[in-house]
Formats: sequence, C-alpha cells, structure tokens
Amino acid sequence: MLTPVVFFNGLGMGASLIMAIGAQNAHVLRMGVWRRHVGITVAACIAVDIVLIAAGVAGMGALIQSSPLLLGMARWGGAAFLAWYGLRSWAALLRANALEVRDDAMQVDGRRALVTVLALSLLNPHVYIDTLVLLGSLGGQYAQAERPSFAVGAMTASLLWFTALGYGASRLSAWLRRPLVWKGIEALTGAIMLALAAGLAGQGF
Repeated sequence: MLTPVVFFNGLGMGASLIMAIGAQNAHVLRMGVWRRHVGITVAACIAVDIVLIAAGVAGMGALIQSSPLLLGMARWGGAAFLAWYGLRSWAALLRANALEVRDDAMQVDGRRALVTVLALSLLNPHVYIDTLVLLGSLGGQYAQAERPSFAVGAMTASLLWFTALGYGASRLSAWLRRPLVWKGIEALTGAIMLALAAGLAGQGF
C-alpha cells in the first residue's frame, strides 16, 4: 500500500531531477517536433527510468558508485557519444536551412529511433547519477515498507514529464518548426550535449 506523503516526496524529487535540461529531454523534444516515433521515444525514456529508479532504491546505486572501472567506462563512453551528438546538432546550423536538413528524420525507422534514445539514456552517466545514486540514496533512507512508495512517486514523475514533453512538442510542432526557432533548438541542444561531454571528460582528470 502506498504512503501518500512518501509518494509525493518521490514525485517531487523525481521531477526536480528529471525535468532538468539534459540529453534525454533534448532528444524527446526533437522527436516531438519531428512527430516521428514519439511513442517509442517517450516509452523508452520512461522504461529506462523505471528500471534504474527501482534498482537504485533497491541498493544498486551504492554498488556502481564503488566501482571505479564501471564509472570510468560510463564517463568516457558517455562523453564521446554526447560530444558527437552535440557536434551533429551544431553542424546543422552551418547548412542553408536547418529545418530542411532535419526533415531527414522522416526517414528514421522505429528501430533506429529506439536505439538512439536508448543510447542517449544509457550512455549518459548523469542518468545513473540521478536515478541510481541520488534517488536511490534518498529512497534508501525510508523504512523498507515505504521505499516502494518513494520509487513509484519518482517513476510517476518520469511518466508525466516525458509524456508531456514528447506529445506537447508534437502539438506545438508547427510553431517549433519555424526555421529561427528550430535553429535555436539545435543550438541549445548542441550546447547542452557538448557541456555535458566536457563535464564528464573533466571528471576523468
């Protein structure tokens, strides 16, 4: 049985972490604007968060945090992928019309869309830090019987946020696809990805 107070604590903490601008959110926004595979993208983000939040509250976050090898692999792999994705976004700004270039998304099939969102989610160490470590640590402070309430609250935040972001962007697609607005999204996406990549690489020294 859920404990309301603990549930809403999990909901609030989950929302505060998940709603921060990051790789997942930028990608979900873009797929929503393209109106391509929004359901797959949103569902994948939610599924990843559910699994990681459950694992974190169960205690796996402490195990990963204690392994320098796992942390190092995640850090450098994530930094490389985010840097590539960020440069890819900025490259679109150098072309004549970023909107036309990004219409190649119409040719992205479901499998590629799923692989991309899973890569952005699972190759980004910040996802593990937010879900496994931070939410896991906070949830672990509750009594055993109350931990599921905290976990379900955090999972609900993920469900609500990604659904609203993906389908909200789809509904506003006509406005967001204006060349000037879209170029701003590309510029912001590239800056976010490169900043995250630099931050991860900097932690390796």
